[in-house]
Amino acid sequence: MHYDVIVIGGGNGGLSVGATLAKKGKKICLLERHNIPGGCGTSFRRGRFEFEVALHQLSSVGTEESPGPTRKIFEELGIMDQLDLFTLDSLYRVVLPGKVDVTMPTDVNEAIVYLSKKFPEYTEQIKDFYNLAFSLFKEANEIQNVSVDKISKEKFPIYFKYALKTAQEVLDEFFEDKNLQLCLNAYWSFMGTPPSIFPFIILAGNISVYMKFKPKYLKGGSQVISQALAEVIRNNNGEVKFNCGAKKIILENGKAVGVITEDEEKLTADVIVSNISPTATYFDLLEPKNVPKEAVKYLSNFKPSISALTCFIGLDCAPEDIGIKESMNVFYKSADVNEDFLKANIIEIEDDPIIFTCYTIDDPTVSPKGTSIITAGCIKYGKPWLELSPEKYYETKYQCANSIVDRIEVNYPGFREHIEEVSVATPLTHMRYLNTPEGCVYGYEQDLKSTGFFYPNKSMIEKLEFTGGFVGLCGFSPNYIQGYKKANEILANYWNGGI
Repeated sequence: MHYDVIVIGGGNGGLSVGATLAKKGKKICLLERHNIPGGCGTSFRRGRFEFEVALHQLSSVGTEESPGPTRKIFEELGIMDQLDLFTLDSLYRVVLPGKVDVTMPTDVNEAIVYLSKKFPEYTEQIKDFYNLAFSLFKEANEIQNVSVDKISKEKFPIYFKYALKTAQEVLDEFFEDKNLQLCLNAYWSFMGTPPSIFPFIILAGNISVYMKFKPKYLKGGSQVISQALAEVIRNNNGEVKFNCGAKKIILENGKAVGVITEDEEKLTADVIVSNISPTATYFDLLEPKNVPKEAVKYLSNFKPSISALTCFIGLDCAPEDIGIKESMNVFYKSADVNEDFLKANIIEIEDDPIIFTCYTIDDPTVSPKGTSIITAGCIKYGKPWLELSPEKYYETKYQCANSIVDRIEVNYPGFREHIEEVSVATPLTHMRYLNTPEGCVYGYEQDLKSTGFFYPNKSMIEKLEFTGGFVGLCGFSPNYIQGYKKANEILANYWNGGI
């Protein structure tokens, strides 16, 4: 069977590129090894609870009057009316017992007033910090549409000064108070790298898009988007093959021309798009003799990102019964985030920041009346988990889950006795379902050496393209946007100019 484009992997980026190309008239075949679309964009059921796997808040949506890029894409694809979205009242809550307990407003001016009352000696610095974040994000977007010969320090002074600085460097430039820094840098924990190596330009982007377009809650969870995008492909003369991964990419004269599926079916196409990592694409899907020599050296510089240890918990009580008031919470044990992050390299739960989300706060109908749905956990590297024996693995898994519950109990006394259902996902769980190295959930490490200018998004094989979190910014909306842009780039490069 011949297609215009074969897409390998049905994660957010793959679904977006496939749906966009299908909507614009191209015959698409999307291959997905799992039995449902979405990758991390999915949900699962345990008992009477349906748990969201990964989506906490959706960014870049905006409103009908002031639409963000994600809304514009969904409207163009015809799925916006299938999504029941509403705006959240806060960004997140940060807690350091006895020192910090702040709930950040979504409006930047309200945030400045709120933080200034708690840290009055830093009022001007808080204003300047937010101005910098918004200005850097603005310049970063503008520079993408400017030809290289017109990019200069004079035209983009903020970008030139801050594009290669870490979040920690910029926070230290503005604030000596580590407690205040905690209030402003919480997004590091959602990108998997500590402030000491986390690019400030990504933090600035997170702050800007969530405050400009406001965080959104999606009724039904991320599976609704994944299913809707898959249906766009199907409804536009395309195919989505589940339980059907790619086994090999076929090359002819050095060009990608097709795929052999895990079912040994041969499919051909004018263009192949990989939504899996470049590492897996080159080294698992190509014959060793066909792997570009430059790929071996180049990709050796990229390491898998961090994974996660997550407890999916169903409670037999309402959130207010045990004092849960905010949906998104980050619980710290100290203000030294960079030092605490080192614990991500060991299995045990010690001083790790705990990310705690109660979906029932945002949507009381997400679970049966009088119950609550919680996800709580921390980011952990997968390598130590790979070294466990099968017998030790299960024992360790539940010991760690117990430690997470202990940490939650400190903030919400009585939490443990209301647990009705719990499912635990370790880095090995992510590795099993996502098929990523060491169960990584953020592509390659989100540090200054692997992001921004340095994303490995240029293919070394003709007619092979990449999309997804390994070759661009991670996150739900960033991958929808990236997939959409990649689709239009493919149309321009292969069809408008001819193949």
